[in-house]
Amino acid sequence: MKKDTFLRGAFVATLCIILTKIMGAIYIIPFYSIVGKDGSVIYGAAYNIYAIFLNLSTIGLPLAISKMVSEYHTLGYEYTKKRTYKLAGRIMIVTSIITTVLLLLFAPLLARYIINFNDYSSVAHITGNVLQAHINALYGQYLIEEITFVIRISASAIFFVTLISMIRGYLQGMKYIQASSISQVIEQLIRVIVILIGSYTCIYIIKANLGAAVGLAVFGATLGAIGALIYLIRKKKQIPNDTSYEIKEEEKSITAKFLIKKIIKYTLPLIIMELIGTSFQLVDMFTVVTTLTNVGGFNLNDASFIMNAVTTLGTKLNVIVMAIANGIVVSLLPSLTSDFVAGNFDDIRHKINKTLQILIYITVPMAVGLSLLADPVWTVFYGQSFYGPKVFMVSIFVAIFGSLFTNVIVTMQSLSRYKKMYLALITGFMFNAIMNIPFMIIFYKLGLPIYYGNLVATMIGYGISIVISLVDLKKTFNIDYSETIKRSIKVFLTVIVMVLLLKALSIIIPINGYSRAMSIVIIGLYASIGMVIYFTITYKLKLFQSIIGLDILKSLLNRKKK
Repeated sequence: MKKDTFLRGAFVATLCIILTKIMGAIYIIPFYSIVGKDGSVIYGAAYNIYAIFLNLSTIGLPLAISKMVSEYHTLGYEYTKKRTYKLAGRIMIVTSIITTVLLLLFAPLLARYIINFNDYSSVAHITGNVLQAHINALYGQYLIEEITFVIRISASAIFFVTLISMIRGYLQGMKYIQASSISQVIEQLIRVIVILIGSYTCIYIIKANLGAAVGLAVFGATLGAIGALIYLIRKKKQIPNDTSYEIKEEEKSITAKFLIKKIIKYTLPLIIMELIGTSFQLVDMFTVVTTLTNVGGFNLNDASFIMNAVTTLGTKLNVIVMAIANGIVVSLLPSLTSDFVAGNFDDIRHKINKTLQILIYITVPMAVGLSLLADPVWTVFYGQSFYGPKVFMVSIFVAIFGSLFTNVIVTMQSLSRYKKMYLALITGFMFNAIMNIPFMIIFYKLGLPIYYGNLVATMIGYGISIVISLVDLKKTFNIDYSETIKRSIKVFLTVIVMVLLLKALSIIIPINGYSRAMSIVIIGLYASIGMVIYFTITYKLKLFQSIIGLDILKSLLNRKKK
């Protein structure tokens, strides 16, 4: 098995993650039509709880493994590299078992909290409708029982997903990016197949109850993880295993206690980054509804929907753009760590600039295109809506800032710039937390949609974190961003031309107001034309060649031929 270069690894990882995210977004359409509203509520509640517990199980360790394996491999500390992998692996296995047990035990409590939080019977009690209160109470109890069952089914995936995360971290640290990325596609493909075939079989063929159908769908995560695990184990065995290495003198003083401290040191920033990233959404959850109702005069139903569109529904679509960032992170962290340890500062400067250029080159036209097609895109995934497309039209741009934020913070972590990284994270979050409501009020007074205020505050919060980090990297590593700025300006100008041409096309073929089936056709048409315009212009301007590079595509094609 051949190692990947930084750009090829980033390219392969990005393609695989985009494919994975697209599968994860598209399956929702047929699945929700199979299981209906109740099934979607049960699945969504159970899967979100599972995702939280899975994060607790891995607690940022896969990327920590990737960084430490890359670091010790670069230093030639093969013995310490293997000790680190085994030690981190043991920690992950223990946390996965503990998390699984906790999820099994607390499933009823978590289900009851979810239903109580939604408070199905409160309105009926307030209005004095006893019969409706009784019906809602029975419905709530039904949901609690089904969600409890499905949560417990989801717990079976945690151990296997933890194992594949551990192996992926090792492979990424050794710069075998392709195998790690392909395993994600395998995992998602099996999961989606089980979700769709399993739920359809249960509902329409076996005539099983809804809980069984959703439970089988959730079990797809377990089967997907097992499939990916089998693939990864086979690939890991193909790595040359040199057992003849000598333990270096410097390694003899490295104790297990030292390694555990280092694992914690590398994991903590990733946990904080994850918490801060989640907190940006929590700020919206706690402030949007109140401000919309008290200041904007929205009714509770519309305000709740807008909040859901900002924090959940729109975010599910944003992940298509965010996949670019995740793909680059997979290749960037071990590569920068290796350069930092070896003292290759020219390579560090080049890779940081190259990462920024790739992100801007790909995410900006994607976000702008999705914003232009907000109405048909929303219709395809969620059906026709008045507020949904309006929110998504602006919220998609949060994905650009989120992508840059993720990569810049991981860069700071890779280069051990912890103090400035924490400053960047906290400053950006505090701005968002403090200014979210004031920005909504300002937008309302200016006669602009009030719900755009919190989105702009979020983007500025991300922007502050990005700027603080980039300034610190510039000072510390003497990075010149001038070429990146010039190329970014060309990208923005090209996108403007693309939008103007697509707007002209919309005079002949309108974008909005179609059925779900016709919306798919419109998206395909406009996306194809937009891509041709964008890539043609950037190719003529030599942006594609200078940022992506024809050699990367040739290398990938040659590898496939072999």
